[in-house]
Amino acid sequence: MTEPEPASAATMQEMQARSAPPERRDASAEAQAGAEADADALADAGELSGPAEARAAVPREPQWRVARSAIGLWTVEAIIQSLFLLIPAVAAALFVPEDAPGWLVWASDVLPWALAVLLLGGILLLPRYKYAVHRWEVTADGVYTLTGWLSRTWILVPISRIQTVDVTRGPLQRMFGLASVSVRTASAHGSVEIHQLEHYTAAQVADDLSKRANLYDDDAT
Repeated sequence: MTEPEPASAATMQEMQARSAPPERRDASAEAQAGAEADADALADAGELSGPAEARAAVPREPQWRVARSAIGLWTVEAIIQSLFLLIPAVAAALFVPEDAPGWLVWASDVLPWALAVLLLGGILLLPRYKYAVHRWEVTADGVYTLTGWLSRTWILVPISRIQTVDVTRGPLQRMFGLASVSVRTASAHGSVEIHQLEHYTAAQVADDLSKRANLYDDDAT
């Protein structure tokens, strides 16, 4: 059984636009138009060298979500992390002597259960919240990512500054058919990673970005 051929970045963007409800498409078009207007204004003011560079500098929210199977991966990760916290707490409670102070006996009985409830809430809710807020997008100008569930981080890497593009797959990612794309620049602070994509989508994105970065290098020489 052969895997479906992954779509290019432009094709994925077109598919996303077609599948969105009319009101979402209208909102997205308005946001894009506003970003382009801001970019043109910056270019006209002479703050940036041209519209393409200006569009790359105007922040806007990326349009594409990570793979839905990322929810399962993040759930498994949350369970593993919870066990590392809960097991020591339970073990410590079991070894509290019977003649210990009353407050310590009470704490040893209550705290493991309270911790278990908090961890269970995190296991059930946080993966779905992370899926709702993580975004990425590849445009003609650059690679956008929006990550973080508590502290939000927006990153843009212009295509012209890309040096290397790598695809990585950890053990859990292989279990869920996922991969991450690492986009590196000359600056350590200018690099970006797109996490939890379908592995064939990650391969296609990496191949597309590598070819486009090479075109910029050829034009520069």
